[in-house]
Amino acid sequence: MKYLVTGAAGFIGAKVSEELLKKGHDVVGIDIINDYYDVELKESRLAPLLKDSKFVFKKIDIAHSQDVLDLFAAEKFDRVVHLAAQAGVRYSIENPMAYADSNLVGHLNILEGCRHNNVAHLVYASSSSVYGLNAKTPFSTSDTVDHPVSLYAATKKSNELMAHSYSHLYNMPTTGLRFFTVYGPCGRPDMAPFIFTKKILDGETIDINNNGDMWRDFTYIDDIVEGVIRIADVIPARNDDWTVEEGTPASSSAPYSVYNIGHGSPINLMDFIKAIEAELGIEATKNFRGMQPGDVYQTYADTQDLFKATGYTPKVGVKEGVANLVRWYKEFYNK
Repeated sequence: MKYLVTGAAGFIGAKVSEELLKKGHDVVGIDIINDYYDVELKESRLAPLLKDSKFVFKKIDIAHSQDVLDLFAAEKFDRVVHLAAQAGVRYSIENPMAYADSNLVGHLNILEGCRHNNVAHLVYASSSSVYGLNAKTPFSTSDTVDHPVSLYAATKKSNELMAHSYSHLYNMPTTGLRFFTVYGPCGRPDMAPFIFTKKILDGETIDINNNGDMWRDFTYIDDIVEGVIRIADVIPARNDDWTVEEGTPASSSAPYSVYNIGHGSPINLMDFIKAIEAELGIEATKNFRGMQPGDVYQTYADTQDLFKATGYTPKVGVKEGVANLVRWYKEFYNK
């Protein structure tokens, strides 16, 4: 099949593209390659993909509707994995308009491209951040998610609502994936695992929010990609017996689904830091501080629905995952 992968120079997008190519698919990858973080890192992710004759890369901003629609019309994709977005919770406080452009307008343009070109399945990135003020754990897709604590989270919830409207109006199959704290080699420099690794190696102080009393459902990149690839084959179907009163928010009478994708076993932040310290053989200098705007105390994924649909079970534990991250970081940055 022919896949479109948006955000193909991103942490998850590059790895998803790689796995799709291994399975024999044709992949068109698009990315704006902006300078939100290290452009060289993004280009290093693309480099091995560009050596594959079944991969084509195009530099496109998904917020530019005509460019997106022209791409869809020319390529006639079978499936779309939409991972492009302006990421980051704290940056959404500083630069909210970037999130409106990429996460709202960009998402709408992808929906329009799928609608007008009979794409068989759109899989798109949502986020665990949509759970916001929810305190009940583990987080379940049957829970309501109406109280986001960051604009980033609000845009991701909006993506789910927009997808549902298109599934309902145009019988267009869509699946949203709520990612839980993805980490590993080639990871994002704005996320805690990368920041901690860099600062500890450089002898800098690491900031630890909520005085270390935080829990995250850290999920290794290879496990995430496995789940994405599997769910692409599980195309939602209409269910005319479904009702709002008796159904779950994660499904619909329309061909629409939402799943959690995470490890399903939250790790205390201090234990994760200890794993990095142990792998580096260096004790971090720590600055304990309070909870920061947009932060949540805990993330914890209930992944039973995804397991039932795909057989997806995460395999990589924190010790192995951190070791792989640290090894890559030292090699890539010559540390």
